[in-house]
Amino acid sequence: MKFTPSLAIVLTAACLSAAPIAQTKPSAGPAVSVYKTPTCGCCSKWVDHMKKAGFQVTVTDMPQNSLDNVKAKYKVPAAAHSCHTAVVEGYAIEGHVPATEVKRLLKEKQKVAGIAVPGMPLGSPGMESPSMTAQPYDVLSFDAQGKTKVYATIKP
Repeated sequence: MKFTPSLAIVLTAACLSAAPIAQTKPSAGPAVSVYKTPTCGCCSKWVDHMKKAGFQVTVTDMPQNSLDNVKAKYKVPAAAHSCHTAVVEGYAIEGHVPATEVKRLLKEKQKVAGIAVPGMPLGSPGMESPSMTAQPYDVLSFDAQGKTKVYATIKP
């Protein structure tokens, strides 16, 4: 086969069409720092929930007294305490808060210290159980003075 300029054009076009197209990597979601005790399995499930929702999560395991200090630092009121505390863009996220509500908080940029799901309600992210019926629960917002109000009601 004789190499001609028109053959070069055809070969170049074929190579270019076979070359992988540069793909843009999706931008990383917000960074979330999670503080929990090392033995908390439901906290790990909540971390998985947040990762699936696109958050970039780092986890720090610590003893309960250190976790209590984190809660105090971020002004989480005792009435809103749960098993883990997370921090995202300066907001405290206490307990099993759904990722949708965290995203809403970040979008709306509300003037609160954070949001919380007190306790560990059945059916909240990380607290799912196929053998039990999920229960409705409230997501609370709280300010630096410890005042809470209902931010969202989740009805599974």
